[in-house]
Amino acid sequence: MGLENWTGVIEFFLLGLSEDPELQPILFGLFLLMYLVTVFGNLLIILVIVSDSHLHTPMYFFLSTLSFTDICFSTTTVPKMLTNLQRQSKAISYTGCITQLSFVLLFAGMENFLLAAMAFDRYVAICTPLHYTATMKFHLCFLIILFSLGISIVDALLHGLMILRLSFCTYLEIPHFFCELDQVIKLACSDTLINNILVYSVTSALGGVPLLGIIFSYFKIISSILRMPSPGGRYKAFSTCGSHLSVVSLFYGTAFGVYISSAFTESYRKTSVASLMYTVLPPMLNPFIYSLRNRDIRRALRKII
Repeated sequence: MGLENWTGVIEFFLLGLSEDPELQPILFGLFLLMYLVTVFGNLLIILVIVSDSHLHTPMYFFLSTLSFTDICFSTTTVPKMLTNLQRQSKAISYTGCITQLSFVLLFAGMENFLLAAMAFDRYVAICTPLHYTATMKFHLCFLIILFSLGISIVDALLHGLMILRLSFCTYLEIPHFFCELDQVIKLACSDTLINNILVYSVTSALGGVPLLGIIFSYFKIISSILRMPSPGGRYKAFSTCGSHLSVVSLFYGTAFGVYISSAFTESYRKTSVASLMYTVLPPMLNPFIYSLRNRDIRRALRKII
């Protein structure tokens, strides 16, 4: 068909991490283990928070929502990759690809907003502790979650609908283990100017604003901690946001790594590995970060065990 437009696309092909048949069983076992750790680790965090009344606070409400989002985020990409590895197949249907792409955007957006909400919670708790109870009421927390979910759904639907208007040619190989928005747009042989403008503008707004909110919150938090007279008080205040700061660094550090690797390398395998660091590692490591660094979570875990 040459470069002739083809709107009746049947399936895309995910190149994955390696084409070596001998590596497929090893990759299958590794990612199955990582996925199971992600699911059970985050479910355990949710169970601990729900079962312990001392953890029924805004901070842990956001944390349980983050754990649920991490489970959904991993489930959007990893099971399809495992299925393809098991079947020695690279195919994903057109509908499946658009659906996967939309859910990746949805849960990535939710994680982005939740990290910002958790930073705001720590800002109020440390900088204005006397007003914490009056400010961080549970109805406000629910409104923050609903707002984050609504914005993320609109973002995912907008990008998904804009993909549907594109025509695709015969070269339908995606150099990733999941349908990434930027890579799918590159495969189109119709005009993608509007899609690219939308990607850069929406990503800058929905990614930049929460990140700026996190940076501002921690600037205020650090300033407030440094003004505390007692070293013990400074340590206690900083320890309450240490786990969150680690998760923020992991999430945004791996995300920036994806875009830096995409800009400076043409090897699809290196880009796929970078995307793996962004989509699989943070959801798997978040429960360990919070359980190891958070005294309240450790105490509640010991009670359950």
